[in-house]
Amino acid sequence: MNLKEYCGIVGIYNKSEAANYVYLGLHALQHRGQEAAGIVSTDGIQFYEHKGCGLVNDVFNKNSISSLRGNVAIGHNRYSTFGDDSIANIQPLFAHFDMGQIAIAHNGNIINANRIKKKLVDDGAIFNSNSDTEVIIHLIARSQKTTFFDRLTDAVKVLKGAFSLIIMRENEIYAIRDPWGFRPLSMGKLDDATVFASETCAFDLIGAEFIRDISPGEIVVAGNEGVKHYSNVFDATNEKKCVFEYIYFSRPDSYLWGKNIYSIRKRMGEVLAEESFVEADIVIPTPDSGVPAALGFSKKSGIPFDFGLIRNHYVGRTFIEPTQTIRHFGVRLKLNPSKDVLKDKRVVVVDDSIVRGTTSKRIVKMLKSAGAKEVHLRISSPPVISPCFYGMDTPTKRELIASSHSTEEIRKYTTADSLEYLSIEGLKKVVGETGYCFACFDGNYPVEFDRE
Repeated sequence: MNLKEYCGIVGIYNKSEAANYVYLGLHALQHRGQEAAGIVSTDGIQFYEHKGCGLVNDVFNKNSISSLRGNVAIGHNRYSTFGDDSIANIQPLFAHFDMGQIAIAHNGNIINANRIKKKLVDDGAIFNSNSDTEVIIHLIARSQKTTFFDRLTDAVKVLKGAFSLIIMRENEIYAIRDPWGFRPLSMGKLDDATVFASETCAFDLIGAEFIRDISPGEIVVAGNEGVKHYSNVFDATNEKKCVFEYIYFSRPDSYLWGKNIYSIRKRMGEVLAEESFVEADIVIPTPDSGVPAALGFSKKSGIPFDFGLIRNHYVGRTFIEPTQTIRHFGVRLKLNPSKDVLKDKRVVVVDDSIVRGTTSKRIVKMLKSAGAKEVHLRISSPPVISPCFYGMDTPTKRELIASSHSTEEIRKYTTADSLEYLSIEGLKKVVGETGYCFACFDGNYPVEFDRE
């Protein structure tokens, strides 16, 4: 699997040492972004910020956290789906305008951002970054409405695509989900504090109670007057939640849209076994994302589960560029075969997806070199045939192997003895027929994209 998660966002209102809790929340959401992290806090008068490139532990220390004063804070883990990975693009973005100060953390991808930005620049706007998120700040600042809430609704109504937002002012936090509901965003409670996060696993770490998901098209405001909910801001549209959150992105211990991620992935493995049983001796996962589906496959097929690939959990990003002669180096940094488990066995290896196919090919080769007699690839999602424009960092259509090759051609490329995917019908059997975006599998984009 070579897809990158989108981003992780956290916000907390009315909690002493708010930045500490946001820091912990970002730890829980580290899987959603590993290029950069940032936190902005406020004491009701001044904003304080700290951000940098790298993992949460690399960016923050005791001194930087203690400098982030106040009872309100928001944070962001980043993968660059729009804009490059420069310091200027690290969120939360922070700015001054005529109504005071504002900070914003964004999960998703605004597909008409370039068109909006061009119009703003032609009108004299000056941008500090090339992030699509900065467009929102300019739209708010340039609105002619007299209240911040009206300016905010003016701005977000212009946006197309995926945007779960947490916006902070001096004494309040706004949580917003786009009307299609592409990206997740949940609300929780910690004592008298209101907490927002991309996933419920962030609540678990800080001891917060999950209340509910923010609804598509909803704005929730936490401020001095309590928590207010606005659900009629956008024109009604069809809900299109990203189904890849269930397949890969979200942490398995999170609850998303009323369902437990681990249970969903295990059920995907069961349906996969129903659709593509094969005679074999063991079922193994590609750790860690393939584990629940492999357990489900094993349960339904009756084939014993085992760990034939061991993952090195202490490997971060490598800055070494392997030469052509050691091209397998990147895979072996993370995975190593267990020869005693694999020797002379017919192996079913369960993975969540195939993108370019190169990683799958190296895994099959690794397993056979370790003594596996047969290797049968089973993928707990349908073939990825189309790129995502709603925040998932997918390769171009040309780079997606399933966009131009049949399953049999991909099998030959990977050198597997057999290859089967979960069907779209099987996926819908698990998650439901409607309410999801399946564009990466069927090419039917729910919102027209603008890549100018």
